[in-house]
Amino acid sequence: MNARDNLGNLPRPLVITLGAIILVMVGVIDYLTGPNFSLSIFYLIPVLLVSWYAGRVPGIAISFACALTWLIAGLLEKTYREYPVVLYWNDLMELAFFLTVTILITALKSSLQREMVLAKTDYLTKLPNRRCFFEFSERELGRSLRYHHPLTIIYLDIDNFKTVNDTMGHSAGNDLLCLVAETLSRIIRSTDMVARLGGDEFALLLPESDPESARNAIHKVMNSLTEALNDKWPVTFSVGMVTYMLPPASVDEMVKKADNVMYAVKLAGKGAVRHEVVEQ
Repeated sequence: MNARDNLGNLPRPLVITLGAIILVMVGVIDYLTGPNFSLSIFYLIPVLLVSWYAGRVPGIAISFACALTWLIAGLLEKTYREYPVVLYWNDLMELAFFLTVTILITALKSSLQREMVLAKTDYLTKLPNRRCFFEFSERELGRSLRYHHPLTIIYLDIDNFKTVNDTMGHSAGNDLLCLVAETLSRIIRSTDMVARLGGDEFALLLPESDPESARNAIHKVMNSLTEALNDKWPVTFSVGMVTYMLPPASVDEMVKKADNVMYAVKLAGKGAVRHEVVEQ
């Protein structure tokens, strides 16, 4: 973990306190070095730190604190005794600069965070997308290997989805996808992951889920989907479910295995669940 990650994990009050400490240090050095050395740029350190890691409001507060510290250092130096208006004007300019930096840096962070969310979110269903699912699964495979816990993957495909698009329109198809997504996300545990892998295919990862708990989970899933569809949609679901008592070598292997099991259901007539348990 690098220094940026460490700072990002700090509580906001601690980040603000750290920014205040840096500000005091810069103010003291500013006073001791006198008017011959400009330290204005160093006041940006607490402004950037607090704005990025604590947010806009604390950033604005530290900006005012920086401007005030810069003013006090100038007054104590008594360098503007004859023309104090110059000191106050310069301090006002410093404050405007600090506030501008705060607004820009917090806007940039918000934009980056939105882009990161969009990069991992399916645009239609708002579920995690394939990329997010693989990243989550990588972490869970590591935990499963470390603690010797089983895990289950469920690969779900909507049967006759093309028929819905062809006969009812693509808008209806989108409504169906959103309904399935909402139903799945509502019934899973907080520790589970449901994602849209693409098209009409969804995947669920159930950490620490042995064969019995996996069967209970898929029973709940199918009942909830049947209730949500309420005989209004001419579709069924082909489901491939694989429980790993020991984690597989990779997420690709795990997803491919579940996909193959689901495809076997398709070949056998669709509308069913097939469960396989991998012991090693």
